[in-house]
Amino acid sequence: MSDINNFSNQTINPSAQKIRDFYDLKADAPIYKREFGWYVLERWIKEGHLKPMNEVSDYDAYLRSVFGFDEPAINSVYGLGWCEAALFPAFEEEVLEDRGAHELIRDFAGRTLLVFKNRRQGFMPEYIDHPVTDIESFEKNIKWRLNADTENRDTLSRKSLNDAIEGQRQGNAAVQCLIGGYMYLRSLIGPERLLYTFYDDPQLIHECMKTWFDLADTVIARHQTEISFDELFLAEDICYNSGALISPDMMREFLMPYYTQLYENMKKRNRGRKLHFQIDTDGYCNDVIDIYRSVGCDYMSPFEVAAGCDVVQIAKKYPDLLISGGIDKRIIAKGGDDIKRHLDYIMPFMRKRGGYIPTCDHGVPEEVSFENYMLYRKLMNEYCG
Repeated sequence: MSDINNFSNQTINPSAQKIRDFYDLKADAPIYKREFGWYVLERWIKEGHLKPMNEVSDYDAYLRSVFGFDEPAINSVYGLGWCEAALFPAFEEEVLEDRGAHELIRDFAGRTLLVFKNRRQGFMPEYIDHPVTDIESFEKNIKWRLNADTENRDTLSRKSLNDAIEGQRQGNAAVQCLIGGYMYLRSLIGPERLLYTFYDDPQLIHECMKTWFDLADTVIARHQTEISFDELFLAEDICYNSGALISPDMMREFLMPYYTQLYENMKKRNRGRKLHFQIDTDGYCNDVIDIYRSVGCDYMSPFEVAAGCDVVQIAKKYPDLLISGGIDKRIIAKGGDDIKRHLDYIMPFMRKRGGYIPTCDHGVPEEVSFENYMLYRKLMNEYCG
């Protein structure tokens, strides 16, 4: 592995420099310009504002040119799950029952879902069952699929790892992505049954989490023989609009010990490179910030305004917390002076503070017109510099 830990003498592109300044909480530095995600592109394409996707070879690059985003400066390494556990092999998807306009299916994560026939994407399915109910079902259905030594498992991460290695040589940040413990447990057991299982079968929860840790730690250790990471990113989604879905005591007992050990192991293997730790959770997250910070988390997102998150107030309380998100999608949809007032409240303070990447707090929804989004981008790009 080449020595790429010291960037003091390396010339990097402006986008990568913005990410370095973000990680360093550099005050009043130009801000990296990007978006969280999209739910509105199909509408804008139909209205003629954007080219159809089949007419553009690189649609991400096209959107960067339209909206004035920065060039990519972060390479994420995948292969360890996101919204579902990193099962390898995954379950074979199959139709279990035809119900006229609907069908009962088993999906790749082993869940039984009721979906619209021939319309599985873009709709929330009805979750009928999940693959884990007890220790026997965990071992039969799941545990062997989470074996780090299964032949060819590294194919899940190989391409993104190669891209991250090359990107880091150009100054980009390298991020190891991983399904968070709560999201992982929910995908195996189901959101409602999981709440009972914390009380009724804590041994099962710990067995699931030990397996989560063993897979993540083993695979990431292999990655770290080839690269030193800038960030560990956990997709957690542990909060809803009024707070955390489980208690602080549950988080401390069932999640934090495994997070602590993984983060400590990664830091020891990281060849002296500073390792940031991001938690991505929807909803009102204010009450869990201190819990995550206790195990080293120094970066959180996306701070949904509709759930009561205010990035200015959070930044004042936690001056060393890296923040992304926090722009109200509802205000972008309103347009006009509402957008300017919203950004006038957030951006001058956050730019002066540093450590902030503004994005629409959970993807741009269909309600946002192209005209209003372009106004938002014009104003935002002026603030970002």
